[in-house]
Amino acid sequence: MYHDSKILIGKTSGEGKPVYIYPSMANRHGLIAGATGTGKTVTLKVMAESFSDMGVPVFLADIKGDLAGMALPGVPGTTVDGRIEKMSLKELGFEFKVYPVNYWDVYGETGMPLRTTVTEMGPLLLSRILGLNATQTDIMSVVFKIADDEGLLLIDTKDLRSMLQYVGEKRQEYSLVYGNIAPASLAAIIRSVVALEADGGDRFIGEPAIDINDWLRCDDEGRGMMQLLDCRRLALSPRMYSTFLLWLMSELFEALPEVGDVEKPKLVFFFDEAHMLFESASDTLLTKIEQVVKLIRSKGVGIYFITQTPGDIPGGVLSQLGNKVQHALRAYTPADQKAVKAAALSYRENPAFNTYDVLSELGTGEALVSVLDEDGVPTVVERTKILPPESRMGTIEEDIRSGFAGASELRDKYDEAVDRDSAFEFLQRYRIEAAEAKRREAEEQAAAKQAEKEKKAEEKAAAAAEKQKNAMAKKVAKSASGTVGREIGKAVGGLFGSFGKRLGGNLGAELGRGVAGTLFKR
Repeated sequence: MYHDSKILIGKTSGEGKPVYIYPSMANRHGLIAGATGTGKTVTLKVMAESFSDMGVPVFLADIKGDLAGMALPGVPGTTVDGRIEKMSLKELGFEFKVYPVNYWDVYGETGMPLRTTVTEMGPLLLSRILGLNATQTDIMSVVFKIADDEGLLLIDTKDLRSMLQYVGEKRQEYSLVYGNIAPASLAAIIRSVVALEADGGDRFIGEPAIDINDWLRCDDEGRGMMQLLDCRRLALSPRMYSTFLLWLMSELFEALPEVGDVEKPKLVFFFDEAHMLFESASDTLLTKIEQVVKLIRSKGVGIYFITQTPGDIPGGVLSQLGNKVQHALRAYTPADQKAVKAAALSYRENPAFNTYDVLSELGTGEALVSVLDEDGVPTVVERTKILPPESRMGTIEEDIRSGFAGASELRDKYDEAVDRDSAFEFLQRYRIEAAEAKRREAEEQAAAKQAEKEKKAEEKAAAAAEKQKNAMAKKVAKSASGTVGREIGKAVGGLFGSFGKRLGGNLGAELGRGVAGTLFKR
Protein backbone atom coordinates (compact mmCIF):
# COMPACT_ATOMS: atom_id res chain seq x y z
CA MET A 1 0.00 0.00 0.00
CA TYR A 2 1.05 3.59 -0.54
CA HIS A 3 1.84 5.15 2.81
CA ASP A 4 3.88 8.14 3.94
CA SER A 5 4.82 8.86 0.29
CA LYS A 6 6.49 5.44 0.06
CA ILE A 7 5.52 1.93 -1.00
CA LEU A 8 4.83 -0.15 2.08
CA ILE A 9 5.20 -3.82 1.20
CA GLY A 10 5.36 -5.33 4.69
CA LYS A 11 6.61 -5.23 8.26
CA THR A 12 9.56 -6.98 9.84
CA SER A 13 8.68 -10.25 11.53
CA GLY A 14 10.18 -9.29 14.88
CA GLU A 15 9.78 -5.61 15.62
CA GLY A 16 7.00 -4.91 13.15
CA LYS A 17 9.07 -2.17 11.53
CA PRO A 18 7.69 -0.97 8.19
CA VAL A 19 9.59 -2.05 5.07
CA TYR A 20 9.35 0.44 2.22
CA ILE A 21 10.39 0.80 -1.39
CA TYR A 22 11.37 4.37 -2.12
CA PRO A 23 9.64 5.85 -5.20
CA SER A 24 12.83 7.51 -6.45
CA MET A 25 14.54 4.09 -6.44
CA ALA A 26 11.61 2.11 -7.86
CA ASN A 27 12.87 2.40 -11.43
CA ARG A 28 16.10 0.63 -10.42
CA HIS A 29 14.22 -2.59 -11.17
CA GLY A 30 13.53 -5.50 -8.90
CA LEU A 31 13.12 -9.22 -8.32
CA ILE A 32 10.34 -11.24 -6.70
CA ALA A 33 11.51 -14.84 -6.29
CA GLY A 34 10.48 -17.94 -4.41
CA ALA A 35 9.25 -21.49 -4.71
CA THR A 36 5.73 -22.25 -5.92
CA GLY A 37 3.07 -21.38 -3.33
CA THR A 38 5.23 -19.13 -1.17
CA GLY A 39 3.34 -15.88 -1.91
CA LYS A 40 5.01 -14.28 -4.94
CA THR A 41 1.66 -13.35 -6.50
CA VAL A 42 0.52 -11.58 -3.32
CA THR A 43 3.74 -9.58 -3.26
CA LEU A 44 3.28 -8.67 -6.90
CA LYS A 45 -0.30 -7.48 -6.27
CA VAL A 46 0.68 -5.42 -3.24
CA MET A 47 3.45 -3.68 -5.16
CA ALA A 48 1.28 -3.10 -8.25
CA GLU A 49 -1.53 -1.61 -6.12
CA SER A 50 0.96 0.67 -4.38
CA PHE A 51 2.36 1.95 -7.65
CA SER A 52 -1.16 2.63 -8.91
CA ASP A 53 -2.04 4.53 -5.71
CA MET A 54 1.14 6.52 -6.20
CA GLY A 55 -0.04 7.57 -9.69
CA VAL A 56 2.29 5.27 -11.59
CA PRO A 57 0.82 3.22 -14.49
CA VAL A 58 1.50 -0.52 -14.29
CA PHE A 59 1.77 -3.37 -16.79
CA LEU A 60 1.09 -6.91 -15.53
CA ALA A 61 1.65 -10.18 -17.35
CA ASP A 62 -1.02 -12.47 -15.87
CA ILE A 63 0.23 -15.93 -16.65
CA LYS A 64 -2.06 -17.88 -14.30
CA GLY A 65 -5.16 -15.69 -14.38
CA ASP A 66 -4.96 -14.89 -10.67
CA LEU A 67 -4.26 -11.17 -11.12
CA ALA A 68 -7.60 -10.46 -12.78
CA GLY A 69 -9.25 -9.64 -9.45
CA MET A 70 -7.52 -6.25 -9.37
CA ALA A 71 -10.70 -4.62 -10.69
CA LEU A 72 -12.78 -5.92 -7.75
CA PRO A 73 -12.46 -5.12 -4.04
CA GLY A 74 -11.00 -7.60 -1.58
CA VAL A 75 -13.44 -9.73 0.38
CA PRO A 76 -13.61 -9.38 4.19
CA GLY A 77 -14.26 -12.37 6.39
CA THR A 78 -11.32 -14.41 5.10
CA THR A 79 -7.89 -15.30 6.44
CA VAL A 80 -6.76 -11.86 5.29
CA ASP A 81 -8.65 -10.30 8.22
CA GLY A 82 -6.31 -11.86 10.73
CA ARG A 83 -3.24 -10.48 8.99
CA ILE A 84 -4.81 -7.03 8.74
CA GLU A 85 -5.43 -7.03 12.49
CA LYS A 86 -2.03 -8.42 13.50
CA MET A 87 -0.19 -5.89 11.35
CA SER A 88 -2.45 -2.99 12.48
CA LEU A 89 -3.08 -2.05 8.88
CA LYS A 90 -6.41 -0.31 9.50
CA GLU A 91 -4.48 2.38 11.37
CA LEU A 92 -2.41 2.96 8.23
CA GLY A 93 -5.49 3.41 6.04
CA PHE A 94 -5.81 -0.10 4.64
CA GLU A 95 -9.17 -0.70 2.93
CA PHE A 96 -10.57 -3.10 0.38
CA LYS A 97 -10.99 -1.33 -2.96
CA VAL A 98 -10.96 -1.67 -6.73
CA TYR A 99 -8.24 -0.57 -9.11
CA PRO A 100 -8.51 0.83 -12.66
CA VAL A 101 -7.67 -2.05 -15.01
CA ASN A 102 -7.64 -2.51 -18.77
CA TYR A 103 -7.83 -6.15 -19.81
CA TRP A 104 -5.79 -7.27 -22.84
CA ASP A 105 -5.33 -10.51 -24.72
CA VAL A 106 -3.11 -10.99 -27.78
CA TYR A 107 -5.77 -13.31 -29.20
CA GLY A 108 -8.61 -10.87 -28.48
CA GLU A 109 -10.63 -13.52 -26.63
CA THR A 110 -10.55 -12.44 -22.97
CA GLY A 111 -9.67 -8.79 -23.42
CA MET A 112 -8.90 -6.08 -25.92
CA PRO A 113 -6.63 -7.26 -28.76
CA LEU A 114 -2.98 -6.39 -28.21
CA ARG A 115 -1.17 -6.16 -31.54
CA THR A 116 2.14 -5.23 -33.04
CA THR A 117 3.39 -5.19 -36.63
CA VAL A 118 6.04 -7.26 -38.38
CA THR A 119 8.23 -4.18 -38.80
CA GLU A 120 7.93 -3.14 -35.15
CA MET A 121 8.73 -6.67 -34.02
CA GLY A 122 11.91 -6.68 -36.13
CA PRO A 123 13.83 -9.60 -37.65
CA LEU A 124 15.60 -10.71 -34.46
CA LEU A 125 12.54 -11.05 -32.22
CA LEU A 126 10.38 -12.39 -35.04
CA SER A 127 12.98 -15.04 -35.81
CA ARG A 128 12.89 -16.12 -32.17
CA ILE A 129 9.11 -16.49 -32.24
CA LEU A 130 9.42 -18.55 -35.44
CA GLY A 131 12.19 -20.71 -33.98
CA LEU A 132 14.63 -19.97 -36.81
CA ASN A 133 18.27 -21.02 -36.75
CA ALA A 134 21.18 -18.59 -37.19
CA THR A 135 21.29 -18.90 -40.99
CA GLN A 136 17.53 -18.42 -41.35
CA THR A 137 17.67 -15.44 -38.99
CA ASP A 138 20.31 -13.84 -41.23
CA ILE A 139 18.09 -14.37 -44.27
CA MET A 140 15.14 -12.87 -42.37
CA SER A 141 17.28 -9.77 -41.77
CA VAL A 142 18.06 -9.64 -45.51
CA VAL A 143 14.35 -9.86 -46.34
CA PHE A 144 13.64 -6.94 -43.98
CA LYS A 145 16.47 -4.98 -45.62
CA ILE A 146 15.09 -5.60 -49.12
CA ALA A 147 11.61 -4.55 -47.99
CA ASP A 148 13.05 -1.37 -46.50
CA ASP A 149 15.12 -0.58 -49.60
CA GLU A 150 12.14 -1.05 -51.89
CA GLY A 151 9.69 0.80 -49.67
CA LEU A 152 7.51 -2.24 -48.97
CA LEU A 153 5.58 -1.98 -45.70
CA LEU A 154 5.56 -5.16 -43.58
CA ILE A 155 2.57 -5.09 -41.23
CA ASP A 156 1.02 -8.54 -40.87
CA THR A 157 1.96 -12.13 -41.58
CA LYS A 158 0.53 -12.15 -45.08
CA ASP A 159 2.83 -9.23 -45.89
CA LEU A 160 5.74 -11.29 -44.65
CA ARG A 161 4.73 -14.37 -46.64
CA SER A 162 4.31 -12.32 -49.81
CA MET A 163 7.69 -10.70 -49.26
CA LEU A 164 9.39 -14.06 -48.76
CA GLN A 165 7.80 -15.40 -51.96
CA TYR A 166 8.81 -12.25 -53.85
CA VAL A 167 12.42 -12.58 -52.69
CA GLY A 168 12.35 -16.23 -53.72
CA GLU A 169 11.15 -15.32 -57.20
CA LYS A 170 13.97 -12.77 -57.60
CA ARG A 171 16.50 -14.75 -55.57
CA GLN A 172 19.26 -14.81 -58.16
CA GLU A 173 19.03 -11.07 -58.72
CA TYR A 174 19.03 -10.25 -55.00
CA SER A 175 21.82 -12.71 -54.19
CA LEU A 176 24.22 -10.58 -56.22
CA VAL A 177 23.46 -7.56 -54.02
CA TYR A 178 22.61 -8.94 -50.57
CA GLY A 179 24.50 -12.24 -50.52
CA ASN A 180 23.40 -15.81 -51.04
CA ILE A 181 19.72 -16.46 -50.35
CA ALA A 182 19.17 -20.20 -50.11
CA PRO A 183 15.75 -21.35 -51.38
CA ALA A 184 15.66 -24.06 -48.70
CA SER A 185 15.98 -21.43 -45.97
CA LEU A 186 13.24 -19.30 -47.52
CA ALA A 187 10.97 -22.35 -47.66
CA ALA A 188 11.70 -23.13 -43.99
CA ILE A 189 10.86 -19.56 -42.95
CA ILE A 190 7.59 -19.64 -44.91
CA ARG A 191 6.64 -22.92 -43.19
CA SER A 192 7.31 -21.34 -39.81
CA VAL A 193 5.16 -18.32 -40.68
CA VAL A 194 2.31 -20.61 -41.77
CA ALA A 195 2.65 -22.56 -38.49
CA LEU A 196 2.52 -19.28 -36.53
CA GLU A 197 -0.68 -18.30 -38.35
CA ALA A 198 -2.21 -21.69 -37.63
CA ASP A 199 -1.45 -21.15 -33.93
CA GLY A 200 -3.29 -17.83 -33.97
CA GLY A 201 -0.19 -15.67 -34.24
CA ASP A 202 -1.67 -13.71 -37.11
CA ARG A 203 -4.13 -12.19 -34.61
CA PHE A 204 -1.51 -10.23 -32.70
CA ILE A 205 0.65 -9.31 -35.68
CA GLY A 206 -1.27 -6.57 -37.42
CA GLU A 207 -2.88 -3.19 -36.88
CA PRO A 208 -3.83 -1.16 -35.00
CA ALA A 209 -0.58 -1.67 -33.11
CA ILE A 210 -0.48 -0.68 -29.47
CA ASP A 211 0.45 2.93 -28.73
CA ILE A 212 2.56 2.88 -25.57
CA ASN A 213 1.34 6.36 -24.72
CA ASP A 214 -2.12 4.87 -24.10
CA TRP A 215 -0.59 3.05 -21.14
CA LEU A 216 0.94 6.11 -19.54
CA ARG A 217 -2.36 7.28 -18.09
CA CYS A 218 -4.05 7.78 -14.76
CA ASP A 219 -7.74 7.56 -13.91
CA ASP A 220 -9.89 10.47 -12.73
CA GLU A 221 -8.68 9.95 -9.16
CA GLY A 222 -5.02 10.19 -10.18
CA ARG A 223 -4.29 6.48 -9.79
CA GLY A 224 -2.10 4.83 -12.38
CA MET A 225 -3.98 2.68 -14.89
CA MET A 226 -3.18 -1.03 -14.81
CA GLN A 227 -2.73 -2.82 -18.13
CA LEU A 228 -3.32 -6.52 -17.48
CA LEU A 229 -2.35 -8.95 -20.25
CA ASP A 230 -4.03 -12.36 -20.03
CA CYS A 231 -1.16 -14.74 -20.81
CA ARG A 232 -2.81 -18.05 -19.95
CA ARG A 233 -2.99 -19.17 -23.56
CA LEU A 234 0.07 -17.23 -24.68
CA ALA A 235 2.22 -18.98 -22.06
CA LEU A 236 1.48 -22.34 -23.70
CA SER A 237 4.03 -21.17 -26.26
CA PRO A 238 6.91 -20.04 -23.99
CA ARG A 239 8.96 -18.68 -26.87
CA MET A 240 6.07 -16.55 -28.09
CA TYR A 241 5.23 -15.37 -24.57
CA SER A 242 8.74 -14.27 -23.69
CA THR A 243 9.46 -12.72 -27.08
CA PHE A 244 6.25 -10.72 -27.04
CA LEU A 245 6.98 -9.29 -23.62
CA LEU A 246 10.56 -8.60 -24.61
CA TRP A 247 9.17 -6.66 -27.57
CA LEU A 248 7.04 -4.61 -25.15
CA MET A 249 10.12 -3.71 -23.12
CA SER A 250 12.04 -2.82 -26.28
CA GLU A 251 9.11 -0.73 -27.51
CA LEU A 252 9.06 1.18 -24.22
CA PHE A 253 12.78 1.75 -24.48
CA GLU A 254 12.54 3.09 -28.03
CA ALA A 255 9.35 5.12 -27.60
CA LEU A 256 9.96 6.93 -24.32
CA PRO A 257 12.24 9.97 -23.96
CA GLU A 258 15.18 10.18 -21.60
CA VAL A 259 14.16 11.55 -18.19
CA GLY A 260 17.13 10.60 -16.01
CA ASP A 261 16.49 10.33 -12.28
CA VAL A 262 12.84 10.92 -11.43
CA GLU A 263 10.82 11.22 -8.23
CA LYS A 264 8.77 8.19 -9.26
CA PRO A 265 8.65 5.89 -12.31
CA LYS A 266 6.63 6.72 -15.41
CA LEU A 267 5.68 3.05 -15.77
CA VAL A 268 6.37 -0.20 -13.93
CA PHE A 269 6.53 -3.49 -15.82
CA PHE A 270 5.96 -6.85 -14.04
CA PHE A 271 7.26 -9.87 -15.95
CA ASP A 272 5.97 -13.16 -14.47
CA GLU A 273 7.72 -16.50 -15.14
CA ALA A 274 10.78 -14.50 -16.17
CA HIS A 275 12.91 -17.60 -16.73
CA MET A 276 11.07 -18.04 -20.04
CA LEU A 277 12.70 -14.86 -21.29
CA PHE A 278 16.19 -16.30 -21.03
CA GLU A 279 15.66 -19.94 -21.95
CA SER A 280 17.07 -20.81 -25.39
CA ALA A 281 17.94 -17.16 -26.01
CA SER A 282 20.87 -16.55 -28.35
CA ASP A 283 23.89 -14.55 -27.22
CA THR A 284 22.71 -11.67 -29.40
CA LEU A 285 19.30 -11.66 -27.76
CA LEU A 286 20.73 -11.91 -24.24
CA THR A 287 22.93 -8.92 -25.01
CA LYS A 288 19.87 -7.00 -26.19
CA ILE A 289 17.90 -7.88 -23.03
CA GLU A 290 20.75 -6.80 -20.79
CA GLN A 291 21.10 -3.55 -22.72
CA VAL A 292 17.39 -2.76 -22.41
CA VAL A 293 17.36 -3.50 -18.67
CA LYS A 294 20.41 -1.31 -18.07
CA LEU A 295 19.28 1.67 -20.13
CA ILE A 296 15.51 1.72 -19.70
CA ARG A 297 15.91 3.03 -16.14
CA SER A 298 16.80 6.42 -17.60
CA LYS A 299 13.45 6.37 -19.44
CA GLY A 300 11.67 6.23 -16.07
CA VAL A 301 10.63 2.57 -16.44
CA GLY A 302 11.02 0.00 -13.70
CA ILE A 303 11.09 -3.72 -14.58
CA TYR A 304 10.30 -6.36 -11.97
CA PHE A 305 11.05 -9.99 -12.74
CA ILE A 306 9.03 -12.73 -11.02
CA THR A 307 10.58 -16.19 -11.01
CA GLN A 308 11.41 -19.11 -8.70
CA THR A 309 15.12 -18.62 -8.05
CA PRO A 310 17.53 -15.75 -8.71
CA GLY A 311 19.57 -18.26 -10.69
CA ASP A 312 16.94 -18.06 -13.44
CA ILE A 313 18.20 -14.56 -14.23
CA PRO A 314 21.55 -14.05 -16.02
CA GLY A 315 24.19 -12.36 -13.91
CA GLY A 316 24.38 -9.25 -16.09
CA VAL A 317 20.65 -8.65 -15.60
CA LEU A 318 20.51 -9.77 -11.95
CA SER A 319 23.14 -7.20 -11.00
CA GLN A 320 20.77 -4.42 -12.19
CA LEU A 321 17.93 -5.46 -9.86
CA GLY A 322 18.14 -3.22 -6.80
CA ASN A 323 14.86 -4.09 -5.00
CA LYS A 324 14.66 -7.75 -4.04
CA VAL A 325 11.89 -9.74 -2.38
CA GLN A 326 12.94 -13.35 -1.82
CA HIS A 327 10.30 -15.81 -0.64
CA ALA A 328 11.14 -19.28 0.63
CA LEU A 329 13.42 -21.59 -1.33
CA ARG A 330 13.33 -25.33 -0.79
CA ALA A 331 16.65 -27.13 -0.51
CA TYR A 332 15.81 -30.77 -1.17
CA THR A 333 18.74 -31.61 -3.44
CA PRO A 334 22.40 -30.55 -3.65
CA ALA A 335 21.49 -28.32 -6.60
CA ASP A 336 18.72 -26.69 -4.53
CA GLN A 337 21.15 -26.13 -1.64
CA LYS A 338 23.59 -24.48 -4.00
CA ALA A 339 20.85 -22.19 -5.31
CA VAL A 340 19.80 -21.24 -1.75
CA LYS A 341 23.39 -20.46 -0.83
CA ALA A 342 23.84 -18.30 -3.92
CA ALA A 343 20.64 -16.41 -3.12
CA ALA A 344 21.71 -15.85 0.49
CA LEU A 345 25.07 -14.45 -0.58
CA SER A 346 23.39 -11.86 -2.83
CA TYR A 347 22.02 -9.96 0.20
CA ARG A 348 23.65 -7.57 2.60
CA GLU A 349 23.87 -9.66 5.74
CA ASN A 350 21.70 -8.96 8.78
CA PRO A 351 23.50 -9.83 12.03
CA ALA A 352 20.16 -10.78 13.63
CA PHE A 353 19.85 -14.04 11.66
CA ASN A 354 21.52 -16.41 9.24
CA THR A 355 20.19 -15.63 5.78
CA TYR A 356 20.84 -19.13 4.42
CA ASP A 357 18.91 -20.82 7.24
CA VAL A 358 15.99 -18.38 7.11
CA LEU A 359 15.51 -18.84 3.35
CA SER A 360 14.38 -22.40 3.93
CA GLU A 361 12.30 -21.55 7.00
CA LEU A 362 10.13 -18.74 5.61
CA GLY A 363 6.40 -19.37 5.72
CA THR A 364 3.83 -18.42 3.12
CA GLY A 365 3.53 -14.65 2.96
CA GLU A 366 7.00 -14.12 4.44
CA ALA A 367 10.05 -12.95 2.52
CA LEU A 368 13.56 -11.64 2.84
CA VAL A 369 13.55 -8.07 1.56
CA SER A 370 16.38 -5.78 0.59
CA VAL A 371 15.75 -2.51 -1.25
CA LEU A 372 17.71 0.56 -2.27
CA ASP A 373 17.60 3.35 0.29
CA GLU A 374 17.21 7.00 -0.64
CA ASP A 375 20.93 7.19 -1.46
CA GLY A 376 20.78 4.13 -3.69
CA VAL A 377 22.55 1.83 -1.21
CA PRO A 378 21.14 -1.70 -0.65
CA THR A 379 19.58 -2.03 2.79
CA VAL A 380 20.34 -4.84 5.22
CA VAL A 381 18.13 -7.81 4.43
CA GLU A 382 14.99 -7.98 6.60
CA ARG A 383 12.71 -10.89 7.38
CA THR A 384 9.36 -9.42 6.38
CA LYS A 385 5.67 -10.28 6.58
CA ILE A 386 4.13 -9.14 3.31
CA LEU A 387 0.92 -7.08 3.39
CA PRO A 388 -2.29 -8.53 1.95
CA PRO A 389 -3.62 -6.90 -1.22
CA GLU A 390 -6.55 -4.48 -1.08
CA SER A 391 -8.14 -5.87 -4.24
CA ARG A 392 -9.63 -9.32 -4.69
CA MET A 393 -7.39 -12.36 -4.68
CA GLY A 394 -7.63 -14.91 -7.46
CA THR A 395 -9.26 -14.91 -10.87
CA ILE A 396 -12.71 -13.65 -11.85
CA GLU A 397 -15.57 -14.97 -13.97
CA GLU A 398 -15.11 -14.60 -17.71
CA ASP A 399 -18.32 -12.61 -18.16
CA ILE A 400 -17.14 -10.07 -15.57
CA ARG A 401 -13.77 -9.83 -17.29
CA SER A 402 -15.49 -9.33 -20.66
CA GLY A 403 -17.68 -6.62 -19.16
CA PHE A 404 -14.66 -4.69 -17.90
CA ALA A 405 -12.87 -5.11 -21.22
CA GLY A 406 -15.93 -3.91 -23.15
CA ALA A 407 -16.29 -0.83 -20.97
CA SER A 408 -12.73 0.38 -21.55
CA GLU A 409 -12.33 3.75 -23.27
CA LEU A 410 -9.65 2.16 -25.46
CA ARG A 411 -11.99 -0.49 -26.84
CA ASP A 412 -13.08 1.45 -29.92
CA LYS A 413 -9.49 2.19 -30.85
CA TYR A 414 -8.16 -1.37 -30.70
CA ASP A 415 -11.12 -3.70 -31.06
CA GLU A 416 -11.36 -3.89 -34.86
CA ALA A 417 -8.38 -5.00 -36.94
CA VAL A 418 -7.26 -2.68 -39.75
CA ASP A 419 -5.82 -4.03 -43.00
CA ARG A 420 -4.29 -1.11 -44.86
CA ASP A 421 -2.36 -1.10 -48.11
CA SER A 422 1.01 -2.75 -47.50
CA ALA A 423 3.47 -5.25 -49.01
CA PHE A 424 0.85 -7.93 -49.64
CA GLU A 425 -1.42 -5.61 -51.61
CA PHE A 426 1.51 -4.02 -53.47
CA LEU A 427 3.01 -7.37 -54.45
CA GLN A 428 -0.43 -8.65 -55.41
CA ARG A 429 -0.79 -5.70 -57.80
CA TYR A 430 2.76 -6.24 -58.98
CA ARG A 431 2.06 -9.87 -59.82
CA ILE A 432 -1.22 -8.95 -61.57
CA GLU A 433 0.55 -6.26 -63.57
CA ALA A 434 3.45 -8.60 -64.33
CA ALA A 435 1.00 -11.29 -65.49
CA GLU A 436 -0.84 -8.72 -67.61
CA ALA A 437 2.42 -7.50 -69.12
CA LYS A 438 3.42 -11.08 -69.83
CA ARG A 439 0.04 -11.73 -71.43
CA ARG A 440 0.38 -8.62 -73.60
CA GLU A 441 3.89 -9.61 -74.57
CA ALA A 442 2.68 -13.10 -75.49
CA GLU A 443 -0.14 -11.60 -77.53
CA GLU A 444 2.26 -9.23 -79.29
CA GLN A 445 4.65 -12.08 -80.02
CA ALA A 446 1.76 -14.20 -81.34
CA ALA A 447 0.57 -11.28 -83.49
CA ALA A 448 4.09 -10.75 -84.82
CA LYS A 449 4.40 -14.44 -85.64
CA GLN A 450 1.02 -14.36 -87.40
CA ALA A 451 2.02 -11.27 -89.35
CA GLU A 452 5.29 -12.93 -90.37
CA LYS A 453 3.43 -16.02 -91.36
CA GLU A 454 0.94 -14.04 -93.44
CA LYS A 455 3.79 -12.06 -95.03
CA LYS A 456 5.56 -15.27 -96.01
CA ALA A 457 2.29 -16.65 -97.38
CA GLU A 458 1.78 -13.50 -99.43
CA GLU A 459 5.33 -13.68 -100.73
CA LYS A 460 4.86 -17.32 -101.61
CA ALA A 461 1.58 -16.55 -103.41
CA ALA A 462 3.24 -13.68 -105.31
CA ALA A 463 6.11 -15.94 -106.31
CA ALA A 464 3.66 -18.59 -107.51
CA ALA A 465 1.70 -16.00 -109.47
CA GLU A 466 4.91 -14.72 -111.07
CA LYS A 467 5.93 -18.23 -111.95
CA GLN A 468 2.53 -18.93 -113.49
CA LYS A 469 2.72 -15.63 -115.39
CA ASN A 470 6.14 -16.51 -116.80
CA ALA A 471 4.97 -19.95 -117.79
CA MET A 472 1.97 -18.50 -119.60
CA ALA A 473 4.17 -15.95 -121.31
CA LYS A 474 6.50 -18.65 -122.51
CA LYS A 475 3.60 -20.63 -123.87
CA VAL A 476 2.19 -17.62 -125.69
CA ALA A 477 5.65 -16.78 -127.04
CA LYS A 478 6.14 -20.31 -128.28
CA SER A 479 2.81 -20.30 -130.08
CA ALA A 480 3.36 -16.87 -131.55
CA SER A 481 6.89 -17.69 -132.72
CA GLY A 482 5.66 -20.73 -134.60
CA THR A 483 3.02 -18.71 -136.44
CA VAL A 484 5.45 -15.91 -137.35
CA GLY A 485 8.09 -18.39 -138.52
CA ARG A 486 5.67 -20.17 -140.79
CA GLU A 487 4.61 -16.92 -142.39
CA ILE A 488 8.20 -15.91 -142.99
CA GLY A 489 8.97 -19.34 -144.38
CA LYS A 490 6.10 -19.08 -146.78
CA ALA A 491 7.36 -15.78 -148.09
CA VAL A 492 10.90 -17.09 -148.55
CA GLY A 493 9.64 -20.30 -150.12
CA GLY A 494 7.69 -18.36 -152.69
CA LEU A 495 10.94 -16.89 -153.88
CA PHE A 496 12.76 -20.26 -154.29
CA GLY A 497 10.07 -22.53 -155.58
CA SER A 498 8.54 -25.56 -154.03
CA PHE A 499 11.83 -26.98 -152.74
CA GLY A 500 12.81 -23.66 -151.45
CA LYS A 501 9.35 -23.29 -150.01
CA ARG A 502 9.84 -26.33 -147.82
CA LEU A 503 13.37 -25.38 -146.93
CA GLY A 504 12.44 -21.81 -146.38
CA GLY A 505 9.49 -22.89 -144.28
CA ASN A 506 11.76 -24.90 -142.00
CA LEU A 507 14.39 -22.20 -141.81
CA GLY A 508 11.79 -19.53 -141.42
CA ALA A 509 10.12 -21.40 -138.61
CA GLU A 510 13.40 -21.69 -136.70
CA LEU A 511 14.23 -18.08 -137.45
CA GLY A 512 10.78 -16.98 -136.38
CA ARG A 513 10.97 -18.87 -133.15
CA GLY A 514 14.31 -17.26 -132.32
CA VAL A 515 13.14 -13.78 -133.15
CA ALA A 516 9.85 -14.18 -131.28
CA GLY A 517 11.55 -15.69 -128.30
CA THR A 518 13.92 -12.76 -128.06
CA LEU A 519 11.06 -10.29 -128.29
CA PHE A 520 8.99 -11.95 -125.60
CA LYS A 521 11.94 -12.24 -123.28
CA ARG A 522 12.20 -8.50 -123.45
